[in-house]
Amino acid sequence: MSSELHHRPAVPAEIHAAWAARHGAEAAERLAAAENFADAIKASTVPPNTTDTYRKGWQVWERFCTTQDLPLTEGSRGALVAFVAWMLDRGRKTPGPGGVLGYAPASAASHLTAVVVGLRERGHPVSKDAQSEARSRLEAIATRLAKQGERRGRGKAPAADLDNLHRIAAACDDTPTGRRDLALVLTGFHFASRASEVSGLLLADVTVHPRGIKVAVVSGKTRRSVRTVAIPYNSDEPPICAARAWERWLQVYGTSATSRPAFPRIDRWGNIGGAMAPDSVTTAVARVAQRSGVPIRWTGHSLRSGLATEGRKNGKDPLTIAKQGGWAPNSKAMLGYMQLADEWDDNAAAGLRRLGG
Repeated sequence: MSSELHHRPAVPAEIHAAWAARHGAEAAERLAAAENFADAIKASTVPPNTTDTYRKGWQVWERFCTTQDLPLTEGSRGALVAFVAWMLDRGRKTPGPGGVLGYAPASAASHLTAVVVGLRERGHPVSKDAQSEARSRLEAIATRLAKQGERRGRGKAPAADLDNLHRIAAACDDTPTGRRDLALVLTGFHFASRASEVSGLLLADVTVHPRGIKVAVVSGKTRRSVRTVAIPYNSDEPPICAARAWERWLQVYGTSATSRPAFPRIDRWGNIGGAMAPDSVTTAVARVAQRSGVPIRWTGHSLRSGLATEGRKNGKDPLTIAKQGGWAPNSKAMLGYMQLADEWDDNAAAGLRRLGG
C-alpha cells in the first residue's frame, strides 16, 4: 500500500474504535487510511459537473438547516420531508421565472440526492425509508403544483433537427469562427454530445478515416458515455455532413499540436485561445442557432436530444442510437427524446378506421 496512506485518517471515532477493538490499533490505522485512499480515488474519478452539482445541493441544505435551526448532520425522515417542502415553497435565494421562490421539482430532486450523498460521505448515512418518504412527498407536491397550473423549470431542451441544421450550415460563414461553429454543432449533433463532452475534446480525440471521422469521448459523464463514435460522411445531405465540416475547420486550425482543444475559444478579432468551457459551448450553440434563424432557442443539450429524435424518425434501432449517444439501452432520458418523434406517427389515436362492414 502506498506511503500516501500512512497518515492519521479522518474517519468517525466510533468506527475507528470498533476496528481497533477487533483488529488492533495498527490495523485500525491502516484500514482508516485505506478509507481515505478510497475517498481520494473517488474524488479523482467523479466528473467535475457531478461534484459541482453535489456542492450546490449541499449549500441549499446548509441554508435550510440554518433557517430552520436543525442540525446539519441529521437526515431524518422529518428533516428531509421538511427540506423538500421548503425547497418547493421558498428554497431559492432569488425569485425564479414569474417571481416564484420555490425550486422546480427536478432541481429539488437533484438537491435531495446531493444531500443524501453528502450526509453519507460525512459519516451520517440516510435510511432508505427516509429517502423514499422524502421522494414520495416531493412527487406528490410536484403533482399538486402541476394541477394548480404551475410550470417550473426550463423543461426539456428543444431537439436539434435536420431542417434547422441546414439553416445553420447556410448561415455559418467561411471565417475561422464560422467554420468552428459549424463543425462544433454538426459534430456534437452526430455523437449526441453533452456540452461537457464537446468542451473536453482534444484534436487527438477526433481522427479522420476513409469513411468519415471517429470521435473518442473521454470526458463522458457515465461509464457508457465514455465511448468512441464513428460519424460517416453524409453524401445524401452534404451541407450538414459533420466529417466535411470537421475537415474544413482543420484547414484553418491546423493539426500539428494534437494536445490542443478540438473546439477552442475565438475572440472577436479571430485570436484562438484555450478550450471552451461547457457553458461556453451551450452559449455558442444558442448563439449560432439564433443567428441562423432557428425559431426555438437551442441549448447545448439540444444536440444530444436531437440525434435521438432524428435517429428515431429515420428508423434507426434504439440500441444503435443508445450506442452512439452513450445511453444505457433502456435509458429513460433517451426514450423520452424518442417519444418526441413518436407522439404523432406512432400514436394510438392515429389513423383509426372502422374495420369490416
